Amino acid sequence: MLTDHWPLLGLRLRTPRLELRLPADDELAALADLAAQGVHEPDRMPFIVPWTDLPPAQRARSVVQHHWLRLGNWSPDDWALNLAVFENGRVVGLQTVAARDFAVLRQASTGSWLGVRHQRQGIGTEMRAAVLHLAFAGLGATEAVSGAFEDNPSSYAVSRKHGYEPDGVDRHLVRGRGVTERRLRLTRERWQARREVPVTVDGLAPCLPLFGLPGDRGEGTSGPA
Repeated sequence: MLTDHWPLLGLRLRTPRLELRLPADDELAALADLAAQGVHEPDRMPFIVPWTDLPPAQRARSVVQHHWLRLGNWSPDDWALNLAVFENGRVVGLQTVAARDFAVLRQASTGSWLGVRHQRQGIGTEMRAAVLHLAFAGLGATEAVSGAFEDNPSSYAVSRKHGYEPDGVDRHLVRGRGVTERRLRLTRERWQARREVPVTVDGLAPCLPLFGLPGDRGEGTSGPA
């Protein structure tokens, strides 16, 4: 079976409403279609790389290409896990957790997007909870980092719900103008104190070598009852 050679295909994160996993081919197509339909208002850009400025067909293709690229370039020292987010079996968005030199630094970063019609329903908070649980409880992270532009209050609000604290600012050139990104950092202690969403992780044990980790750290781990 393909999962024998690429066990990430068997990894499942579940919350009360959501399932996060690598998509099958038809599900990847649905994710691309969702991106083509819109991810944010056209008068703002929440991403450092403005991929959503592409025409819809190219935007959809970029989702497929990026998915394949990250899997093809995977290494234990530099990885990005792009998980499709499902609600009631329907693809609603993408949640990423990524790291470099994780086995030593124990720091992970997150990023995400949701189709426009699935926003402002609490899904963003729940899918972030899922990958934070994977990072901290499953992989043994000590810190998680994120960031949001000043004109993206919804992303910033999700981070604050999970206990992230301000960690300085960065300046970026996006669409030809300077924008300010507010960096955020979450320690393991603050994550443990603030977590509220129950999360179950299945299929993690055979994946651990792909993250540069030995042993069994979190098969079947779950959040608060």
